[in-house]
Amino acid sequence: MYVGALELDILLGDVHSLKQKRSAVRPVIAELRRRFEVSAAEAGHLELHRRALIGVAAVAPDAEHVRDLLDACERLVAGRPELQLLSARHRLVGPEDE
Repeated sequence: MYVGALELDILLGDVHSLKQKRSAVRPVIAELRRRFEVSAAEAGHLELHRRALIGVAAVAPDAEHVRDLLDACERLVAGRPELQLLSARHRLVGPEDE
């Protein structure tokens, strides 16, 4: 079993309140969950108006599938015109890790 985690640090466009931020981030998280069947949540920068940290997690029987899945999630977020992906950090834990 392999567990993968992805942290996506994003910059939002013309956002002036936390309410606007939530309404911009919520559909992205919902699409990640629906399209890829992963766990996803806003996991950081909660009090900043124009920044968000989205966390994505996936479990699969082989490492390649987890990598492919997280790469697809990263591409989806990077392809959204209203968002600017500042950084993406991948982590993979497998049976040989403690």
